Amino acid sequence: MTSALHTSSLTSLPLLARGKVRDNYAVGDDRILMVASDRISAFDVIMGEPIPGKGELLTQMALFWFGQLGHICPNHLTGEAPESVVTPAEVAQVKGRSMLVKRLKPIPVEAVVRGYLAGSGWAEYQAGQSVCGVKLPAGLQNASKLPEPIYTPAAKAEVGEHDENITFEKTVEMIGLDLATRIRDISIAIYKAASEIALAKGIIIADTKFEFGLDKDGALVLMDEVLTPDSSRYWPVEGYKVGANPPSYDKQFLRDWLETATVDGKPWGKTAPAPKLPAEVIEKTAAKYREALTRLTA
Repeated sequence: MTSALHTSSLTSLPLLARGKVRDNYAVGDDRILMVASDRISAFDVIMGEPIPGKGELLTQMALFWFGQLGHICPNHLTGEAPESVVTPAEVAQVKGRSMLVKRLKPIPVEAVVRGYLAGSGWAEYQAGQSVCGVKLPAGLQNASKLPEPIYTPAAKAEVGEHDENITFEKTVEMIGLDLATRIRDISIAIYKAASEIALAKGIIIADTKFEFGLDKDGALVLMDEVLTPDSSRYWPVEGYKVGANPPSYDKQFLRDWLETATVDGKPWGKTAPAPKLPAEVIEKTAAKYREALTRLTA
């Protein structure tokens, strides 16, 4: 792995936006260079310390999944080398952690698919036996596998804001019935296919979220990153037990530490600035990402 990159600083290309993890640069008017930094966020707050190697691991994992799922939906990869669009001095910031992708018109809906009850979904089920308006059978427990995966979309928020859970009917209002239906059906199909692949490697994908865009011809394209521990809840099969929070390959270790963290002697209020991450938390988080990729691609 190269040294950690908290924030990229390419000067040869115009910066379009910095997200929680990715720095996006314009390449002409039809492509984007997506650089996956080693930043990590939790509770919608970006931590001050990077997780070394995380950006490379995320990129390798996204490329793995794009390669597995292309028969279900086209994706935004151009197939061109990211290093080809920056200066020689900038290659080190780009190599191994970037994707050169088509510039699309983003659809303002996060396509969330849940196959298991977990996190906020479990809390919501306890309160009203439904998740994001989807009624579920009685008697389910924490980490229960759902009878069928459910689609629970969210409206995409600005950086630093919380995405808002919405109903499928609301997505129809936002983007029309045809597009809303296609996104729902494709998202569930991708989740089912990925879940089978992951399960064969000893990983349960409890839930995930996808992002889509439209190309210049109006075709629906899978974009951003896909099925990484940043956008999915990964559980090792051997640690899974209904009724308890399974150990996970995602950011849960970091979240659990933050729940007990203090700033100036007071509990952290889940707003910026974040507490300083100790070396142990950084290394354990990095190890979780490494293990997930190794297991998936072995």
